[in-house]
This record gives sequence, C-alpha cells and structure tokens, in this order.
Amino acid sequence: MFIQTEATPNPATLKFLPGRSVMGDKTRDYRDRETATSSPLAARLFDITHVSGVFFGSDFITVTKDDGDWQLLKPAILGTIMEYFMSGAPLLTDDNQEEKAAAETFNEADKEIVSTIKELLDTRVRPAVAQDGGDITFHAFEDGVVFLRMQGACAGCPSSTATLKHGIENLLKHFVPEVKEVRPVA
Repeated sequence: MFIQTEATPNPATLKFLPGRSVMGDKTRDYRDRETATSSPLAARLFDITHVSGVFFGSDFITVTKDDGDWQLLKPAILGTIMEYFMSGAPLLTDDNQEEKAAAETFNEADKEIVSTIKELLDTRVRPAVAQDGGDITFHAFEDGVVFLRMQGACAGCPSSTATLKHGIENLLKHFVPEVKEVRPVA
C-alpha cells in the first residue's frame, strides 16, 4: 500500500491519500480524542503525540497537529494509517453518533431557500474544499444568516475566514438574495 501526502492551505494540517475510498460520500470530523470513540483509526491517530484533529473525506484523511514537525510526525501517521487499512478493520464502529450531532436548524418556511443553499454548497463549494483536505457543511439558516461548519483542513485554517466571506458568502448572495451573511460554527 502506498499513501501519498499533500500539503493543505492550513499549515497545521496534512492530507493523506491512501489510494482507496475512505468515507465515500460521507465525512467525519474528530476535533479531539473524546469524539473519536466511533472510529478505531481516529483513536489510534490521536495516540500520536501532537495530533489534534482527524478528518475522513471521500478518499483522503487529513490530520491536524497542535505542535511538532511534520517530518517527525508523518512517518508515525503513515504507519498507523497503512497498518489500519491493511488490517481490514472497519473505519467506524458507530455510524450514527456523528449524524446525531450534525442536526440542521431552519424555519420550515425557508425550506426551499435552504435546499438551494445546500445544492450550491454541494455542487460548487464542497468539491473545491475537499481538494484542500476539508469540508464545509450546512448547519443553520436564521434571519438571512447561513451558518456553516468548517471541517478537516478548513477548521482553524488562516484563510478560512476569507474563503467564507469573499468566496462562499458572495456566491450564496448572488444566487440566493435572501442570504445576508455567512458565519462559521464550531
């Protein structure tokens, strides 16, 4: 098994490409060891000193560090990912845990607006963000404000505010006049 790595716009996050599907059309974001209980691989990655975040994308894994040098961390991360995939063990042990946490909120009267927002995110934003090792998902729509969840390399990225305000907000305002602002949620 050969795993490639790619830099992301977030210097604290590195993208690992195992050459096979990781999550298919879903994603999972683990911001700390306590949230990684549903994934044995994520839990093992958190055992590595300085790993502070793990994100599973369609065909990639991004790992975020809180400190340390990538040259020292990368071999341990590569070894853990390779060993796990070679074992054939399932990636998730409880697939419902994260889905419960990802509840969306919006007024039922705004259902059509939210549908358009989600379609724009799915077709125009998420594919580009996935290339950078992250994801952006819809969280809520309230009084013209769209709340989006930044995941993977996007969470804590220095350029994420610019991406939200100048890219995504302008796109949504252009196609959905009811959108007044876009804000991130934790």
